[in-house]
Amino acid sequence: MRRPEALRSVSRPGMHIHLDAVGGVAGDMFIAAMLDAFPDQRNGMLAAIRSAGLPAEVHIGFTEHQDHALTGLRFRVIEPRATESVVTRHHHAHTSFSEIRAHLQGSALSPAVRDHAIAIFSVLAEAEAKVHGKEIDTVSFHELGEWDSIADIVGAAFLIDALSATWSVSTLPLGRGTVKTAHGMLPVPSPATVLLLREFEFTDDGHDGERVTPTGAAILRHLGCTQAPARRSRRLLGTGIGFGTRTFRGISNVLRVLAFEDSPESHGGDAVVQVQFEVDDQTPEDMAIALDKLRAHPSVLDVLQTPAFGKKGRVTMRIQLLAEIDNMESVFDACFSETTTIGLRYHIMQRRKLARASTAVEAAGRQMRVKVTDRLGRKTVKVEADDLLNVMGGRAERERLQREAEQVVLRKESS
Repeated sequence: MRRPEALRSVSRPGMHIHLDAVGGVAGDMFIAAMLDAFPDQRNGMLAAIRSAGLPAEVHIGFTEHQDHALTGLRFRVIEPRATESVVTRHHHAHTSFSEIRAHLQGSALSPAVRDHAIAIFSVLAEAEAKVHGKEIDTVSFHELGEWDSIADIVGAAFLIDALSATWSVSTLPLGRGTVKTAHGMLPVPSPATVLLLREFEFTDDGHDGERVTPTGAAILRHLGCTQAPARRSRRLLGTGIGFGTRTFRGISNVLRVLAFEDSPESHGGDAVVQVQFEVDDQTPEDMAIALDKLRAHPSVLDVLQTPAFGKKGRVTMRIQLLAEIDNMESVFDACFSETTTIGLRYHIMQRRKLARASTAVEAAGRQMRVKVTDRLGRKTVKVEADDLLNVMGGRAERERLQREAEQVVLRKESS
């Protein structure tokens, strides 16, 4: 019997999913938690895994599970000992990344799910290549070359595509000790996991064992999870619990999913991050290119450039960005990548926005985009400046066309 908080629909705009890594993060835990929260996606996900070429004798299933404190799901993939691996004809084969990629590309997966799955395998392969000093296509997956890992990654890819959410994750448990792998005993977190989770925040809760697996780390990296706390009002839609296979004393080995949507009270106001830094050693030509690339970043809302005087009387460019909080780490990385700055400052700001919408109208034989703003009960309109670039006749003609387009919109709004 499903718990009342299970979600019955995922078609919600503005959905945000937070992953609470109580016990850790692994591929099977991610799938179990997500399907505990979104049970309507179960059949579609199972069909997607089968369409990736999973043999009929490999069993996929869910079991209700309960520990001393919580109830949730456990996801299991059971392989008979004689099952062939993804590409080769013997069990426990060393399957290369290029073979897995070719297998997925030739499968019946939908293009979007296939691309997510290959992308997750790609970040894993990149990490393994760095650890072992190999080219990415020659990296061989050992534990990750079998059907249970294929099922975990394809299942995760299906759910990621189905939800179209933004993602965050809690501070991650560090774990302790060693883990047995095909390469022998490795320290926890494993070398590949360490590379995948660089810049993530960890805490040591005193429990031994591997807490974040390489597959779990690759999923987090692919999702672009942030660890910044939410600073705007959100409505909790539901939750899900996914159990791992290990047992820890005094703590539930679960990954908890919390699904949110922006609440009505948050409309019109939200929080943004303001980033500021100065540059005095980058050519104007290259700076212009860099700022264009920063403006094109999907999470950057605005970029402002002002001249200033810095140390030693140098002429300095002061750069200020506004960006979305949920992806601010990516914005920081872009600032360091595109400019010569070696440090930046940032702080969280609240902002208030007027309700606005964009439309397109025809005026004087031209298609022009117009922004309509609700300014305290009064509609104001403005033509997009880019649509006036090719107008001949100078400033007067541009103003005439702008007024005509705006009047068309105002008549439509009042009718």
